[in-house]
Amino acid sequence: MNNVKKSHFQSQVSSFKHRASSYQHQIVLVLCSIFFVFKGNAQQLETLIDEALKNNPEIQSFEIKHQVASEKVNEVNTIPNTEFGVGYFVSEPETRTGAQRFKISAKQMLPWFGTITSREQYVTSLADAKYEDIVIAKRKLVASVSQSYYSLYANKAKQNVLTNNIKLLETYETMALTSVEVGRASAVDVLRLQMRHNDLEQLKAVLQQQFLAEQTHLNNLLNRGNDIAVTVVDDLTIPTEEFDVNAESLNLHPELLKYDKLFKSIEQSELLNQKEGSPMIGFGLDYINVEKRPNVNFSENGKDILMPMVSVSIPIFNKKYKSITKQNRLQQQELVVQKEERLNTLETLLDKAVNERVSARISYATQVKNLKQAKDAEDILIKSYETGTIDFKDVLDIQELQLKFQMNQIESIKTYYWQSAIINYLTN
Repeated sequence: MNNVKKSHFQSQVSSFKHRASSYQHQIVLVLCSIFFVFKGNAQQLETLIDEALKNNPEIQSFEIKHQVASEKVNEVNTIPNTEFGVGYFVSEPETRTGAQRFKISAKQMLPWFGTITSREQYVTSLADAKYEDIVIAKRKLVASVSQSYYSLYANKAKQNVLTNNIKLLETYETMALTSVEVGRASAVDVLRLQMRHNDLEQLKAVLQQQFLAEQTHLNNLLNRGNDIAVTVVDDLTIPTEEFDVNAESLNLHPELLKYDKLFKSIEQSELLNQKEGSPMIGFGLDYINVEKRPNVNFSENGKDILMPMVSVSIPIFNKKYKSITKQNRLQQQELVVQKEERLNTLETLLDKAVNERVSARISYATQVKNLKQAKDAEDILIKSYETGTIDFKDVLDIQELQLKFQMNQIESIKTYYWQSAIINYLTN
């Protein structure tokens, strides 16, 4: 009877070991073609990215700000208001041609030649700088969606690992119960396996809640319902070859281009300042109504007065424009320093991302070796079951090591793609 049970449980273990080995093989195996790895992943992720770029409210906010900045071109394309005046002579002054009754005047000031064009160019340069905010926000959104997607993948992969390990523990528990019946194991071994089983169930339940939280985060980035299910790829592996990173493209990053455009806007501001510091020319016309003198007859009796006028506004005692010139010069110096500081920061981020991606590749390769060795140790322990010398404490230790290596391997994959998202943000 014992031999029958023993054969039955050995068959169970062998069957489950085959399934577990197949799962480990799926994680460890590097796919033959990098193209298919990225293609299978990119199609699904690309859809989410497109939806996020279309619906994300932050992107829409930046686009509206750019539209407002662009519309200001029409705001500055104006001249000063035309001035109209009406006056009534309470005490009518007498002239040779008659008494003056009321006066109507109109006046229009015109800015110096090229001032309006300078205003338009200045506002346009500010709108160009605002446009870079849109580009930056879109890049950050792509990186955030990608990283959230890879977090969901890692979470789901860890849940699958835990599910397989829980099933393996159930098989070991059955083996331990059989061994207790024949006096080859103690009830303590069974309890250890059951406690380990409980721990893994708890870890899986926690991961399920974390998955829901991350799914909500991703749905919010896409500006859609929090409860919409997100499906992720079943398998991700680290490509066999490292991709070259073009560090030179960092100089064309929109975060740096924005400083260039702000610098240009200050140049336009100074040109406008010079124009606004020039004289303004005014043209006007006065009309004075004259009442006819009674009992007098001559040709110009009661003739109205029409007086064209030209005026010039000169900022003789105004230091405002000199102060603005000095401020513009200081702001340009500030932008140069800020751009240099930001370039240093981006270079640091890029170097860190590249190194951490290499580290993830190294860690992944190490976990592949560790899993193979743990699998060999597990095989030895299972074979010892046939001779009646199995130690379930050793089984638990090996199973815990396998779980650790599997989790580390998944984390390495996640880290690799997380850092790839950062590299893409910085160099693409």
